[in-house]
Amino acid sequence: MPRRVVISGLGLVSALGLDEETVWAHLMAGQTGIRRITAFDANLFRATSGAEVAEAALEPALAARGWKREAKVVDMALVAADQALRAAGLIGDDPVRTAQPVPVIIGSANGPAGALHEAISSFVQKGVRGIRPTTVPQCMVNIVATRLSIEFKLTGIHYNISAACTSSAAALGTAFRMIRDGYADRVLCGGAESLFVPSYYSAWNNLGILSNEPDPLRAARPFDMGRKGFVMGEGAAMLVMEDEASARRRGVRIRGEICGYGESSDAEHIVRPQIAGQTQALRNAMENSGLAPDTVGLIVSHGTATLMNDRSECAAIRTIFGEATASSPSVSALKSYFGHTIGASGALETIVTLLALERGRIPPNLNLDQPDPECAVRLVGNTSEVLEKPVAVKQSFGFGGANGVMVLRRWEG
Repeated sequence: MPRRVVISGLGLVSALGLDEETVWAHLMAGQTGIRRITAFDANLFRATSGAEVAEAALEPALAARGWKREAKVVDMALVAADQALRAAGLIGDDPVRTAQPVPVIIGSANGPAGALHEAISSFVQKGVRGIRPTTVPQCMVNIVATRLSIEFKLTGIHYNISAACTSSAAALGTAFRMIRDGYADRVLCGGAESLFVPSYYSAWNNLGILSNEPDPLRAARPFDMGRKGFVMGEGAAMLVMEDEASARRRGVRIRGEICGYGESSDAEHIVRPQIAGQTQALRNAMENSGLAPDTVGLIVSHGTATLMNDRSECAAIRTIFGEATASSPSVSALKSYFGHTIGASGALETIVTLLALERGRIPPNLNLDQPDPECAVRLVGNTSEVLEKPVAVKQSFGFGGANGVMVLRRWEG
C-alpha cells in the first residue's frame, strides 16, 4: 500500500533571511528581499535589481559550523541542509557523523554557475595553464548533491535534477514517490541556485525578460498590468521528507503532508508556456492526491511576472478550479519577495506554502496595484489573508515546457 509522506525538517537560505521565523516576519510585513545588485557592476545591465543572499548573513552561518567558503550555491545548500537535518533529528552537534542510508535529491538548473564562469574566464585569460585540477569536481553539475552526501554522511543515492525552473519541484516529486512507494524511509531533497555571475546574468539580461524597473521595491509585479518581467534571485531550500509511520516512531515534529504530485511536458516551445501542459500537470497532481478541488484554499503560483506565464498559469487554474468566486482558492505570488530563484524556486516556495498552512495565514501579494484582467483568478491582495482550508497547491513551470505541481496538506496529527 502507498505510504503517507510527511515533512519532518525544513531549512532555507534566501534574500529574506536564513531562518523560517525571519522569513515569515518579512512576508507578513510585506517586505521584499529585492535590492540593487551588488555582486557585479549593475550599471552594465538594463535589469539592475536582484534578490541576493547577504554575505553578512551567510558568512557567520558557515563559520558556526566550521565550514570554509566554497561556491556560493554549495555554501547556501550546506546551511539549508544543516537546518533541515537538525530539525528532523537526523544530526546534532557532534562533528563526527554516523552514516545514514538517506538519499539526497537536489534540483538545480545550472549547478555550479560561479565555478564554471571562473574556469572559463581563467582559460580565456591564461589558456590551458589557467585551469586547475580541482576544476572538474568543482564544476560537476551534481556538486551540490555530492557535497551534501559527503558532509552529512548520507549514503543513499544522490543526484541532481535539472529541469529549468521546475528543477527542485521535480526533486521534491521524486522524493515523494520514493517514500510513498517504499524505496526509502526518508529523503533529503530541495534546491539551490546562484546565478549572479556576469556571464550567466548577461544571458538572462539579453533575453529581455528581466524587469528593467529601476526601483527595486517595485521591480517584481506578478499578475499586475505594470509588470516588466521577472527579477533574478538566489537561495537554497531543503526538506526532509519521511514516511509518516517512521516520523511518528521517532517522535519528530511533523510540518505538513505531501498528498500528491503531478507533472507534464508542453512539448511545444522552449520558452513559451502552454496552457494545455500546465493544466495537465495540475490535473495530474489533483488526481494523484485523491482530493477534490474544493478542498484547496491556496494556490502558490509560479508567478514570474512575465506576460505569457502569468496568463497561461491563470488559464490553467480556471480550467481546473472554475471561474473565480468568493470560495475559490486564493492565488499567491512569492517571487515579488524572493525574486525568481530559478531551479530553487519550487522548494523555497514549497516551504513557504507549508508555513502558510501551518500558521493559517497567506502573505500579501506585493505590487499588485492593477490586476491584469486576463489573470481572472482570486488573487491575494496587498494585505495578508486567513487560510482556513487545509490543502494548498504549489505550481512550478520551466523553460523547455517542464511542469511540476505539488499538493500539500496541513498536518493535524
